[in-house]
Amino acid sequence: MILAKKLALILVVLAAALLTIVYRVHSRASHFDIIDPRGALGDLPHEHQYVRKTMEEELVVEDEIVIEEEEEEFQGPMNILLLYADDWRHDTLGAANPIVKTPVLDALAQEGVRFTHNCVTTSICWISRATLYSGQYLARHHFEMLGRGRTLEINGTNVEMGWEGLQNETIYSLIKQKAGYAVGHAGKLGLWVGMDNDLNWDFFVDEDGWHERKIGGRMWHITEKNTADALRFLIDRDKSKPFFLNVAYFATHAVDGDKRQYLPQNRSLSMYENDTIPIPETATQEAWERMPPFFGEHNEGRTRWTWRYDTPEKHQHMMKNYYRMASEVDTSVGMILSHLEQEGQLNNTMIIFTTDNGNFHAEHGLADKWYPHQESIRVPLIIKDPRMSAKFKGTLNDEFSLNIDLAATILSAAGLEPLPTMMGRDMSVLYRKGGLKAAATAQSRRRDEVTPLTTDMRQYPEPASDGNGKYHSGSEFAWRTEFFYEHPMHSNPNYIPASEALVRKDYKYFYWPNFKYEQLFDLKNDPGELYDLWNSTNPVHQQVLKDMRKRFVELKMLAHSDLSIVL
Repeated sequence: MILAKKLALILVVLAAALLTIVYRVHSRASHFDIIDPRGALGDLPHEHQYVRKTMEEELVVEDEIVIEEEEEEFQGPMNILLLYADDWRHDTLGAANPIVKTPVLDALAQEGVRFTHNCVTTSICWISRATLYSGQYLARHHFEMLGRGRTLEINGTNVEMGWEGLQNETIYSLIKQKAGYAVGHAGKLGLWVGMDNDLNWDFFVDEDGWHERKIGGRMWHITEKNTADALRFLIDRDKSKPFFLNVAYFATHAVDGDKRQYLPQNRSLSMYENDTIPIPETATQEAWERMPPFFGEHNEGRTRWTWRYDTPEKHQHMMKNYYRMASEVDTSVGMILSHLEQEGQLNNTMIIFTTDNGNFHAEHGLADKWYPHQESIRVPLIIKDPRMSAKFKGTLNDEFSLNIDLAATILSAAGLEPLPTMMGRDMSVLYRKGGLKAAATAQSRRRDEVTPLTTDMRQYPEPASDGNGKYHSGSEFAWRTEFFYEHPMHSNPNYIPASEALVRKDYKYFYWPNFKYEQLFDLKNDPGELYDLWNSTNPVHQQVLKDMRKRFVELKMLAHSDLSIVL
């Protein structure tokens, strides 16, 4: 048995080496063409009066929609490949940052859609991953702490709740059990709690927390191991079924506790050698001093800043190694796509590239994630879909897409409706024939005209009272223009304080629950989120603060409700 396992591992390594030779990334890339006494929030509403009653102006649609396209809709079933990296923010891509070398992913974006305002609803590894697997906000899935979920006092005893979601309601088990897919996971699951392997996966390898390790007499880098495991699934899977594979790369996550932080492969060390990584404009002492007064030197974001960015030389060294690891993931993606092309499955496969949370690269004097700033919540998203209309290929989409949408999007590709407990929506309506309007019109013809529900019986919340309908969580005929953000406190409020926000493209409202501290930022004029307008005497700012405070409470109540809603 041991000999057989060693032989299998050797075969995988040889296959990976062969694919490396076949796939030359740069030549093939184009083919894949002290607390401020601020006022607490007002009274919470006594009932859920914010469920959407569909607005008349949004019900007005054309009698006919002319779709001037020649291509036929893809006839499934399709494979689904989720490429899920760690700690990449929105500009850790060559397509968004000229310093970064990710030719395969850039080419993938040219064949699909790149979402430029894709965000996470909680910026930390395990919560974001639980959101992906369940399609729910933290407020609903409750997976607060790594390895144990949340702790509740039951009959005087503290009980660790673990994974509270039903095992048969993860995207993995739904696709395996309901859609009949071969399902694989290679890489970081990121929960550290017991999951039912047979219910969720046909193939499961969990790799987390290391960069280099000796396995079977050979020193492996974790990205190499992620690649080999992904290829092993693709080679050995039941080929009579479509597949769903999550390649969950640990890169570019640092090794916590290792002063080196980022350990790229030796072969990558010449990359970025002659580049100078720009220091962010907000990576200043002034920006740090503008953070709320409870941000002190014991804040974990500040501690990690000292590990990585407290001198210009250290900043250069850390960022180059971080980018090297991103480029290694790009090479791995190329190898996997090459294998699918050789199998004849590439054009049959929906490909999604995204990440679990963003990262501060010294902005505001911080490192890592957690807080509601842009660097922390915005992450890459590229989708290439066999059903995609030609006019959308190679385009950018600036709608607010969220990680809660991934479950609905993946299930839809497998022919399944999202569950009533899921809170996101299928993103494919943003790039398929006729777009959102056509999808909404077809949907309205299938249902009772007076019922403000989606086809899966979930409700759309009412728009905000300010903005004359401009701000809302979505409707049958429009995509969301705002969203609620949440992050729990970890350990104590001086370590990682809890944070919440109402995010719009023009303004962002922050609320720090441990300190009842509010902030308001004008993102149009202050994209770096430096100048807090909470004290502004400008009547416009005062009204925006009042309106956003009210709307924040509404969306928070909905996120914490048990309503079947789309947020």
